[in-house]
Amino acid sequence: MISIKTSEEIDKMLIPSQLVAKMHRELGQFLKPGVTTMDVEHFVKTFAEKSGARCAQIGYLDYPYATCSSVNDCIAHGFPDHTPLKDGDVVTIDTVFDVAGWKGDSAWTYCIGRTTPQTNHLVYVAKQCLLKGLEQVKPGNYTGDIAYAIQTYAESFGYGVVEDLLSHGIGREIHEEPFYPHVGQPGTGTELTPGMVLTVEPMINEGTPLFFIDEDGWSARTLDGLNSAQFEHTVAITNQGLRILTDQES
Repeated sequence: MISIKTSEEIDKMLIPSQLVAKMHRELGQFLKPGVTTMDVEHFVKTFAEKSGARCAQIGYLDYPYATCSSVNDCIAHGFPDHTPLKDGDVVTIDTVFDVAGWKGDSAWTYCIGRTTPQTNHLVYVAKQCLLKGLEQVKPGNYTGDIAYAIQTYAESFGYGVVEDLLSHGIGREIHEEPFYPHVGQPGTGTELTPGMVLTVEPMINEGTPLFFIDEDGWSARTLDGLNSAQFEHTVAITNQGLRILTDQES
């Protein structure tokens, strides 16, 4: 069942969501060649602790870390490690903060040092996919409208859109209904109504949309070994339209 939030509950979700947004703004200044994703893990945990937030991913379905740190061909759910990031890498950092039982979720892809025009274009298109998906988040539209906008834009550049890693509702729980893919047709899926809070989080691959799960049981990697990029916001649907809770410009 889809949980419909009151305006007061959405305001409560804004608190962890804005903390995640602030963390990502500061993380962008922290990341550089030589930094490890385990350094990022420590950065995020320290930020959360100082901000009065709980890192909600730790222990969720036995996931052991505060961050999903996905480098290059890792699409999502990558484990942080001690490998130094280097010029040309791309890394997606995904985390969920909890304040007073309410969650805020955002992932962002960062270019490390000097990256190639090919990589820069992938990251640019992935961010544009997020923005085009957000344009469809309004009362009366459907999750299929979000997916169609993302899919058609990404595929116009020959990129693959990951279908089997889903967007989701969020609130008291990290994952709530509705669950929906980033591939679809207009007017299909779940109708968007005021009070719904969900994520828009397209995962865009340089090549095939297909992936496999690594030996750690979590890390999703592109089947062809090419890079992937992802941008994610937590958003609320109100009577006035879209409200981006994890907006980094707020």
